[in-house]
Amino acid sequence: MKIWLLDKDKNIESYENRRFREEAVDAGIDFSFLAIEDFDLIVPSDTSHDRPYEGQTSNNVDCLIPRLGSGATYFSLSALRYLEQGGIFTLNPSRSIEVGRDKLATIQCLAGNNIPIPKTMLAKFPFNVEKVDAEFTYPVIVKLVSGSRGRGIFLCENRGQMEDLGELIEISKGSTANVIIQEFISSSRGKDIRVIVVGGRAIGGMLRVAREGMYKANYSRGGKVSNFELVPAVEWLAVESARALGLDIAGVDLLFDGDNYKVCEINCAPGFEGFEFATGINVPMEIYQYVQVRLEGIPSKEKMYLHSF
Repeated sequence: MKIWLLDKDKNIESYENRRFREEAVDAGIDFSFLAIEDFDLIVPSDTSHDRPYEGQTSNNVDCLIPRLGSGATYFSLSALRYLEQGGIFTLNPSRSIEVGRDKLATIQCLAGNNIPIPKTMLAKFPFNVEKVDAEFTYPVIVKLVSGSRGRGIFLCENRGQMEDLGELIEISKGSTANVIIQEFISSSRGKDIRVIVVGGRAIGGMLRVAREGMYKANYSRGGKVSNFELVPAVEWLAVESARALGLDIAGVDLLFDGDNYKVCEINCAPGFEGFEFATGINVPMEIYQYVQVRLEGIPSKEKMYLHSF
């Protein structure tokens, strides 16, 4: 089996990229690491399905795994589409990543599929605090529409903080700012659940708890992590959320809402260092096994024409 891993830069020593490479070597997988920055896109005038990259050809690649996530740019999505058009089986497809990198588009997609979410509003500039007051009760969460690992997320405890943050965003970004305001789920303060979904199956769950005095529970920000035994409601919400966005691989973050749950965010290139530590689950191997199962169901003569599942 030949697999290409596509990332936005050459950070091959990141935890996730290193783990993908290690498990590929152990499993005897022909593994190559591709960096978006090395691409020069030239759309061929003929109908050839081959997509060359750094002297390699794509017509014998079994699977492409993009690690783009919220950092996906116009160029990186174009490069991914360029490779997809060569017929490579791709996890995840470009159209799903394009939605998943946008927090508002993700929330809209989930709401359209009747998946419970926090109430969310797209901010307009000049910032209208009166409108926020009319729609929400403080505290509220303010997020940039694109971001990961807890970056670009702010907790506003009262109107004064809301006004100050609004002014700061206007001064720094002006009309180019894309910000959403979101209901704060008090019963989930400082804690949430990360579920990783692979191929329509929730492979495990992780409870994240923020450091003392903090509200962001991300492992990369010092949050404590432990295994979370999946319950049917959490498993269903995670799987259905990934399905709604068309994601084969997803990190689904859920909030505790009393006795229920709400889906907060979805990451289409989830980090999994904390997840593996907390659960003992081998994430790259789960993905490779899924790829193998899917490829076994594809007649070899059709593999090069398959764009996505």
